[in-house]
Amino acid sequence: MQFKDFRTIQQIHLNSMFKNNNILFTTDIDKDTLWKTYLDSFPKGTNDIFRERREHDCSCCRHFIKQFGNVVSIEKGKMVTIWDFVVNDSTYNPVITALSKLVKTSNICDIFTANESSFGTVSNMEQLEDGSVHTWYHFRVDLPNKFVNSSVTTSATIIGRARDVRNVFKRSLEEISQDSIETTLDLIAQKSLYKGEEWSSILTQFLKLHKEYAALTAKNKELYCWSKSAEVGGTIGKIKNHSIGVLLTDITIGINLDKAVKRYESIVAPTNYKRPKAIYTKKMIETAKQTITDMGFLESLNRRHAVIEDITINNVLFANKDAIKKMGGDVFDDMSKEICANPKSFKNVEKISIENFMKDVLPRTTSIEILFENKLVSNLMSLIAPKNKDSKSMFKWNNNFSWAYNGNITDSIKENVKSAGGAVDGFLRFSIQWNDETDYNSNDFDAHCRTPDERHIYYANKGTNPFGVLDVDIIYPQEGKVAVENITWPEKKNLKEGIYKFYVNCYSYRGGKSGFKAQIEYNGQIYEYNYDSALRQSEDVLVAELRFNKEKGITFIKSLDSQLSSRTAWNLKTNQLYPVSTLMYSPNYWDKQNGIGNRHYFFMINDCINSTAPNGFFNEFLKEELMEHKKVFEMIGSKMSVKTSDNQLSGIGFSSTKRNSIMCKIKGHVDRMLEITF
Repeated sequence: MQFKDFRTIQQIHLNSMFKNNNILFTTDIDKDTLWKTYLDSFPKGTNDIFRERREHDCSCCRHFIKQFGNVVSIEKGKMVTIWDFVVNDSTYNPVITALSKLVKTSNICDIFTANESSFGTVSNMEQLEDGSVHTWYHFRVDLPNKFVNSSVTTSATIIGRARDVRNVFKRSLEEISQDSIETTLDLIAQKSLYKGEEWSSILTQFLKLHKEYAALTAKNKELYCWSKSAEVGGTIGKIKNHSIGVLLTDITIGINLDKAVKRYESIVAPTNYKRPKAIYTKKMIETAKQTITDMGFLESLNRRHAVIEDITINNVLFANKDAIKKMGGDVFDDMSKEICANPKSFKNVEKISIENFMKDVLPRTTSIEILFENKLVSNLMSLIAPKNKDSKSMFKWNNNFSWAYNGNITDSIKENVKSAGGAVDGFLRFSIQWNDETDYNSNDFDAHCRTPDERHIYYANKGTNPFGVLDVDIIYPQEGKVAVENITWPEKKNLKEGIYKFYVNCYSYRGGKSGFKAQIEYNGQIYEYNYDSALRQSEDVLVAELRFNKEKGITFIKSLDSQLSSRTAWNLKTNQLYPVSTLMYSPNYWDKQNGIGNRHYFFMINDCINSTAPNGFFNEFLKEELMEHKKVFEMIGSKMSVKTSDNQLSGIGFSSTKRNSIMCKIKGHVDRMLEITF
């Protein structure tokens, strides 16, 4: 076989490689070794010395082999070299066999790209001594345009970028688990991941690639990383470096799912983002369900409002006559003996700790009325019982009762502030609201506060927590959507004594004809203000000027006309007295238990009706063996919420660990007005 015929067969093979592949690669084989192998692989007598060197030892062929001889493709998971073709010739067949074997012992190191459209020389002619002309044929390849770099980006840069993608892709496949991908896809499916839908198809494809990779041998994994990274591109190829890759990595290394998602959200979500659903996955649900079933807690999940008939008399600290009749028994007989029938009128309010009240006052008390102040709305609570009274207790204590405090904000301005990402549970709060009328008010109103320490809190100086901060700043109100701004101090200790001035400034007048509403909340007491007139450009409206003293609290110096806000919550109107039907500890202190967790004091009120759907239980109540499934139980607690009922044990509750107070009118040996402190 002539060399030009051998070259023709190789060119057919190369054209096939070009047609079947969009990406070619190079290996790390030593190029001098490649050239030496080419020369040494010819059978004896077929590459003899021609004049000064061997017949096939020419500079044209050497250049081709050193520049292009290590080019390969990857087809069906296997390396294909430019030497992988068949010739039925005893001279050239050993050569291509040796070259193919040698290249396949090396590793792919980069993608192939060229600055020139061809390698090698077709032929050249030489005049011999006898005057005749000899034609020499050489290796030659013409490259399709897709392998030739015609961009302004250098080939080195293109190769470097592809290498980076391949390296990160390999790390992604090895350092991210399939379980983490499936978990994240579950979170996306249940819409628990901020903008997770954008990653759904990408993660689905990455999971498929991950499974393919896991089934390969070590050698084939290397080829897979090169071929697939070039195919899928940077988004999947460098998925470990994206925000979603942080989440996948955190889940893989065993970081708590809730913490992992929060870290992801801190990267991609806005500051005031509120996740719409609890974090749990299908696999977590299946595992938790099996545990719940195996441990006999399935019947315990169904919950309802407790009623007075559920309570045994030994777990009640005080009950009025109606409650005693419903419970039965005579445990309260001793409490009602020798009570004076001529109560004295009360004028002064006495302060007393809850401990002293329980020890010294309650045993001789026949009637308790409590003043339901605005600040106590968040203290509203309900006692929750199992639907099946014989069901096994899921809780750390020896009964199956739980409780739920009010989780809803009944005040509209507070709720709008909270929805906008503002804090509403501070010790002192100043909130404004506008664009809540029928007419669209697109003005930019700003909340301002000047403090005793000469700070000016407003949009240009938002302050810092915990020393007073503007945490909501609406610049462009949207039509049909209430606009709010909010300044808050979380704790009393960070308030400076002196004068505070709260006012509203019209920063941009855009034609709005309505005014604004405002609230000042201090220690749970809310003062409301309405300003009905339109504001001019740059106009300031003073809402209130007040003096703060750590001992005396706040004193208003001047303000807009205000009203001490009276609201209805759970069928009760604030700032009114209500009789207590029963007083009891929280269930974790019933039946003379030493107590597991904080002690709570529950003042039950007959007229108190929880119209919300409270959780049937909370994770902090659960037995330790159930806590490994806490995310699923969090979901179950909200999914299996308690249906409202006219017959329920609800009232006002206090934790022994949180400072608070309640005003009570006590009848017994004497009539007294007490401020009970917790």
